Amino acid sequence: MTGFGVGNATLTSVPPPHEPSPADSVSGTGQAVSGAEQGERAAEADGDIAALAKGGRTNFLGFLLRLAARLPFLFIAGRLYGAESLGRFAYAILVVEFAAQLATLGLKRGLAAQLARTSRPHAQVVADGLLVSFIASAAAVILLMLLPELMFPNSTAGEIDRLLPLIIFAVAGSDIALAALAYRFDIASAVRARSVIEPWTISITAWIFFYWTPQDGLILSYIASMAAAFVASIWPMLRSYGLPWGWRPQPMKLARMARRNSPLAAADAIEWGSRRLDLAVLGLFASPAVVGIYYIAQQVASLPQKLKTSFDPILGPVITRNLQEGKLTEIARQVSQVGFWIIAAQTGVALALGIPGEGVMGLVGPNFVGGTGALAFLLAAEVVAATAAVSEAALIYIARHRNLMISLAMLALQAVLSVALILSAQAMGLPPLFQAASVALALALALGFASIVKARLLSKLLGAPVNGWRWALVWAAAVASLVGWGFTKLPEWAELAIGIPAILGVYGWIIWRRGFGPEDRELFRTRKANTP
Repeated sequence: MTGFGVGNATLTSVPPPHEPSPADSVSGTGQAVSGAEQGERAAEADGDIAALAKGGRTNFLGFLLRLAARLPFLFIAGRLYGAESLGRFAYAILVVEFAAQLATLGLKRGLAAQLARTSRPHAQVVADGLLVSFIASAAAVILLMLLPELMFPNSTAGEIDRLLPLIIFAVAGSDIALAALAYRFDIASAVRARSVIEPWTISITAWIFFYWTPQDGLILSYIASMAAAFVASIWPMLRSYGLPWGWRPQPMKLARMARRNSPLAAADAIEWGSRRLDLAVLGLFASPAVVGIYYIAQQVASLPQKLKTSFDPILGPVITRNLQEGKLTEIARQVSQVGFWIIAAQTGVALALGIPGEGVMGLVGPNFVGGTGALAFLLAAEVVAATAAVSEAALIYIARHRNLMISLAMLALQAVLSVALILSAQAMGLPPLFQAASVALALALALGFASIVKARLLSKLLGAPVNGWRWALVWAAAVASLVGWGFTKLPEWAELAIGIPAILGVYGWIIWRRGFGPEDRELFRTRKANTP
């Protein structure tokens, strides 16, 4: 394969990208092509943008559905269970989901590359991935069941708590099944599983279990939601790929798959860990109640993060196919395009949730209003992280080891800044909730560092600029902030019910008029099948 290297391999097998002349065009493999073929390639590039737009559009709908379903859970958890129970729950889920992340062995994004470069039946490749993940999940389950104090360091684990690690099988299996579906551009199944079934299940069961077993209600509702999401993921995968007839486990091939995906697995774990390290560090210094308040702020802030992940399932397959054909400038264009879409959307959501932040946190309960400062920094972190996220979508295929080193440096920087800021807050005698804001600020600074470095590295490798920033974002944010500030002077119900739509409306109108070009409007354009 000449389209891209593995690990830190250079791109020497791919000719430098340039603009071909009409008389003598050059393809990604260095062969002359006709004008008709140029037209076909332009159509392919437009098709990739359309595919990215369609996938992002579908998952944006999923974001709205997930938002509608997740807010009831936060309300139920905050009002019924309280901050202390939430803090205990949050730390246990942190450990379990980290183990599940490792158990996927990087196949959430690496499966697309496996499928793109194999001649084997795809059902068998997916079966290999599920088996590798099952083995890794089994190791994690055994470890956590033998050492439950890893999940509950400050409390005693009950009988239900000890069974919690079993859900790792479902979490990891669901991720791989949805990655397989994404390779075939089936994003609707991910929306259904992750944005409808999972959040509504946890919201409804959390309410039911509170009246049955309030001590274990949050854990049981989480188990129920992950199990339901697994069923909703594996069933459409089986319908799409079918059963792996003739498949036989091949231990050596599975071992090679795990080894080849180890940099991807590490990158995924680090990216995931960067959004959980703040909670882990805070748990070492603050009380469970402060951790619970921060957890709510983190959950609210993670809603715009779903906008970024909306493009992950579709961006990976598009990038791998363009890499195979040596279309480096197309990758730079696609990454920049998607980067702008994500930054624009996340900025709007961050303003809408951050300006009336006290009212948003107050919906969960009056004791949670103190987490508004942490919420503001966390929302800013999501905007800053967008460039790093889309750059990494390409770096994991062409410079995976260097990408990994940058991610490790970011994680180390975040850890150092988090501890330093917390100790500074304690030395100045600031209230405990300032510690929560400190770890959120450290996250934003570390993600900003990663965004700058990863974008510059990708631009150098592709030989084309990678930049999702546009000045229209500044004007839209400034005007929307003024509108939002005006609504903060009104009663809280008006601030939330009218202010949030007004902020989004003004911001969206300016971005549409001043920031969006023809390709950007592809995100909002629907087409019939086979329509040019």
